[in-house]
Amino acid sequence: MTRRWTDHHYQSEDGLTLYARIYNGTAGRTPLLCMHGLTRNSADFHALLQQLPDWPAISVDQRGRGHSAYDPDPTRYRPDVYCKDMLALLSDLALDQVIAVGTSMGGLMTMMLANMEPGLFQAAIINDIGPEIDPKGLARLAGYVGQAMEFEDWDGAIAAIQAQGPDIFPDFSQTDWRDFAANVCEEDHDGRVRFRYDPVISQGLGEDKVSTVPPDLWPLYHGLEDLPTLIIRGETSDILSAETAEHMVQNRSAARLVSVPRRGHAPMLTEPVAITAIRAFLEPFA
Repeated sequence: MTRRWTDHHYQSEDGLTLYARIYNGTAGRTPLLCMHGLTRNSADFHALLQQLPDWPAISVDQRGRGHSAYDPDPTRYRPDVYCKDMLALLSDLALDQVIAVGTSMGGLMTMMLANMEPGLFQAAIINDIGPEIDPKGLARLAGYVGQAMEFEDWDGAIAAIQAQGPDIFPDFSQTDWRDFAANVCEEDHDGRVRFRYDPVISQGLGEDKVSTVPPDLWPLYHGLEDLPTLIIRGETSDILSAETAEHMVQNRSAARLVSVPRRGHAPMLTEPVAITAIRAFLEPFA
């Protein structure tokens, strides 16, 4: 049976109506707070959560994505604002501790939140992001985020998504690509297909801007201190280098690194190596 969720709407401190999926699980377990990457949404973690049926989870749509409201002020599309939104969500749900699962931008938010609210996280899973970000990967993102937002049909959307990074998921079948497109796109009333995010979120990707990637990230990462941390890296990632990933686990007994073969930025977390590592990492908290 497919695991389902309930819809949850809440208010940000600046008055936007935001959205999260709530997945029920075994009572007494610390919920997973699943935070997606720059252009993704709450659907990004659905397949993972099907493989973790006993874990309660909250999978979010950041402002400007999915079912969350678009922000009329594009300068507020930045990680520190998203972090405040997460704190508003957890307050609304009366939760004082969660386990973070952060992909890309969501991983940056994990580091930021751990420093903003010590004790918020019981543990953290950081997917393909670190304190040093490869400029090549940022340049790739800047080349497509916010571009070609609408397509004539689903085939056009799928072709465009594949073209963004054919080496990221070299083993994907056409069905995999179609499922991926269904997560990140939606069909309008006129039958056209568009990405499920506000195109102006791309404004923070310029070389002279820091709204997408805050500067000087190593102090944020070191703020995780002894927090149990699982770092997952795609073997061919152009965002998290192998050297940075290794440095992240050096001298940190509570941190573990797993590399996912034949994956770029970012792993889906359902790959056999990834899901095995995640299950083993979570077991002590069950």
